[in-house]
Amino acid sequence: MGAACDDAVQQLARLLDQVEEPLKKTFQNVHQGYPTETLVRFLKAREWHVTNAHKMLVDCLNWRIQNEIDSILEKPIIPVDLYRSIRESQLVGLSGYSKEGVPVFAFGVGQSTYDKASVHYYVQSHIQINEYRDRIILPMATKKFRRPITTCIKVLDMTGLKLSALSLLKILTAISAVDELNYPEKAETYYIVNAPYIFSACWKVSCLRFSLYQ
Repeated sequence: MGAACDDAVQQLARLLDQVEEPLKKTFQNVHQGYPTETLVRFLKAREWHVTNAHKMLVDCLNWRIQNEIDSILEKPIIPVDLYRSIRESQLVGLSGYSKEGVPVFAFGVGQSTYDKASVHYYVQSHIQINEYRDRIILPMATKKFRRPITTCIKVLDMTGLKLSALSLLKILTAISAVDELNYPEKAETYYIVNAPYIFSACWKVSCLRFSLYQ
């Protein structure tokens, strides 16, 4: 980072020192021992504008407290049959690691139906996956490869994608909003694989939808 970036990180750190204790406590679960890297992520998400990054981070910390995110891994989706149905229709999993030790997550976008539960449960499941990644998988990778690993790689598999996938925009928009506002810059690289011709149509509609509502 350059001098200007370092200064922005220091400014944001000083602002964060002024927040209330509950926010500082939940921030520990966010940074997992690497506060500087976390501050950089929020600054990147707001184009290095310190005031905007500070607001984004504080909003995120308040969201965590209001929704009890720190304890979400202790709150399984029940009954078990519902949880299994959600996982079978929301295809995502850790598929390996890059040569540098960065976790690689695969998303079965084309074959995820999101039709076994309400939007609320799919968003809850997604948040639990994020928290497990950030609190378990990334720290384990950091320890194994002996360097800070705070991001991941995402592979989006479009196998089986159909035009009917456009009906899932409500769920996907809700999930995307959670990631954008509360888990910014966590994916260092995206790969799209096995994209059928219909993908271009879905992509154009999705981009239009996001541009209208963001």
